[in-house]
Amino acid sequence: MHKFILASGNNHKAEEFSKIFNKDILSISAASEKLEVVEDGESFNENALLKAKAYFDKFKVPVLADDSGLVVESLPGELGIHTARFGGDNLESRERSELLLERMKGVENRKAYFVCVLCFYLGENEIYFFEGRVDGNVSNEYKGEFGFGYDPVFEPLGEHDGKSLAELPEWKDKNSHRAKACLHAEKFFSERK
Repeated sequence: MHKFILASGNNHKAEEFSKIFNKDILSISAASEKLEVVEDGESFNENALLKAKAYFDKFKVPVLADDSGLVVESLPGELGIHTARFGGDNLESRERSELLLERMKGVENRKAYFVCVLCFYLGENEIYFFEGRVDGNVSNEYKGEFGFGYDPVFEPLGEHDGKSLAELPEWKDKNSHRAKACLHAEKFFSERK
């Protein structure tokens, strides 16, 4: 079994990863304290690496860090690595989603995708990245009670009758960008001694 601490002090997030990974292959636990890491990278990979390295340097054990966001084709550079700060620092999740809907009014191209990059940092010469992605469209309205963040305004591609991710909790558990990235990582580490 490969043991990692999560580059986050958030126990809930560590539990979420623990539910996704096969415990016989990967064990994820929350770091004992949260570090303030400046995420000034220009990509999801760079930001995940900044977090992973900071936690590794502090705790001296293997680290899992992730960076994820929503990329909207018709708003290049506005979300992506800035997803969590879209609209400013003082907005709640629902306000960010509603701002996105407002910005997309009358926009024909609604293509978007969620991306998650995982960085497994075992040492400065042993770093692995895994990416997961879910393609879809920005919806025309806020809908659904499940999920968080932009889930209520994102409709994944496929036969979902126009439902948002926030209306598809079981589907999301198995097919989210995070779940896909985790699947790639788990396969890699299962084949590694």
